[in-house]
Amino acid sequence: MKFLIVFVALFAIVLANSDQDAQILRQDSNVEPLSYQYAQETSNGIKSQESGQVRYLGTEQEAIAVQGSYSYVGDDGQTYTVNYIADENGFQPQGAHIPVA
Repeated sequence: MKFLIVFVALFAIVLANSDQDAQILRQDSNVEPLSYQYAQETSNGIKSQESGQVRYLGTEQEAIAVQGSYSYVGDDGQTYTVNYIADENGFQPQGAHIPVA
């Protein structure tokens, strides 16, 4: 479930910052039964990569742990990058432009 939330959030960000004319420059993926990874880059400066694997297989704590990053060019011309982890501790983004509590 957490993976779905993270994926939908990432997808919404990509859509919000994309141009209709953007082209996919690179797209790689590898999906295995207990893990996956993907990377992509578009012509409008959006890049993302992510990998995930099942942790604690066969236990009550079984979950998908994800780590990745995405970057995009903002309206101000600056490139913004977010690195994140999503696991049993929730979604944990980090970026120079993200306020720290």
